[in-house]
Amino acid sequence: MNTTKRISSISPSLTLAITAKAKAMKAEGKSVIGFGAGEPDFNTPQHIIDAAKEALDKGYTKYTPSSGLPQLRKKIAEKLKEEQGLDYDFSQIIVSSGGKHAIFNAMFALVEDGDEVIIPAPYWLTYPEVVKICGGTSVFIEGHKENHFKITPEDLKNAITPKTKMLIFNSPSNPTGAVYTEEEIRALGKVAEEAGIWVLSDEIYGKLIYDGVKHFSMAQVSEKLKEKTVIVNGVSKTYAMTGWRIGWMAAPKEVAKAVDSFQSHATSNSASVSQYAALAALNGSEEELEKMRDIFNDRRKFMIDRIHKIDHLDCIEPDGAFYIMLIVDKLYGKRYNGRKINGSLDVADMLLEKGVAVVPGIAFGDDECVRLSYAISKEDIAEGLDRIEQFVKEVF
Repeated sequence: MNTTKRISSISPSLTLAITAKAKAMKAEGKSVIGFGAGEPDFNTPQHIIDAAKEALDKGYTKYTPSSGLPQLRKKIAEKLKEEQGLDYDFSQIIVSSGGKHAIFNAMFALVEDGDEVIIPAPYWLTYPEVVKICGGTSVFIEGHKENHFKITPEDLKNAITPKTKMLIFNSPSNPTGAVYTEEEIRALGKVAEEAGIWVLSDEIYGKLIYDGVKHFSMAQVSEKLKEKTVIVNGVSKTYAMTGWRIGWMAAPKEVAKAVDSFQSHATSNSASVSQYAALAALNGSEEELEKMRDIFNDRRKFMIDRIHKIDHLDCIEPDGAFYIMLIVDKLYGKRYNGRKINGSLDVADMLLEKGVAVVPGIAFGDDECVRLSYAISKEDIAEGLDRIEQFVKEVF
């Protein structure tokens, strides 16, 4: 097959591969607890579904502007003002087919061949792949486990070179669940501002934060940094709408204009019915979100407590999203069923044999961990962790 080097260089998603393998095992009648989920296990709230049905009934199935429905873009701008004090004209909001699409659009608009893009690790596995597609070079900064996997201003300053174009910043974080405080973000933002680099602020988990921790955006640091920041968000995680594929960016005017032009040729508009559903989500009550967040928080606490009772394993308490990085490096060098455990890929493969699907940390740039999602029932969490504990006992 004569595909381009550009497309051939892309690595397949390990999270999707693990999920597919687990589903195949379930289809064969095997019991598998799937900790790999990257989406809420709740259905989309009914009022949103009803809005989509109404849009269909009214025939709202035609093209919309490539940048999205004006009323949806205005509502997004209104929310940014209400919730974060950020002023955006609706022309600066570009609706896309999911947050991932918005990330690609932003990088395609800003990253040139040879540009360096700084990515704190652990990171969402798609970031470096998009950097690669756009001709850039990923520069990774290792987060500090003693600081909840977060980087420091000094780390950022040391990573910046004359080739640095952008920092990708994700808080709350996938895969760690780390949430940066306002003070930490202001300090990092000051470094980015002084260096004159762009910030891509991925805020898709911004409303899934626990124990009174507050979300703060890089764009809130200063007006100057706001003019070099692209915010990415969407409805997937907050409203359990992963399959509806609606995300957006809030960007400086020239970036938004360029992305609108590009998107008009690449994809045209996002699905019209999904846009009407997203509008209903943003206009509606957040009662269902609050219920979902409370359930996630209960599972989070349960999982942390249970992990701390398993010998030789550890975790760092997350403040947001719905993931926990399970630290498994004490297993390395040991043997299981005659095979040596060399890293997180081995742990993930061996756990799958025990009927537990996890994502190896190497996919996120941290081979000492595996990622567990608590977007599954509490009963499944309990059973899955029991199986993991049994695996550890057999190793030791």
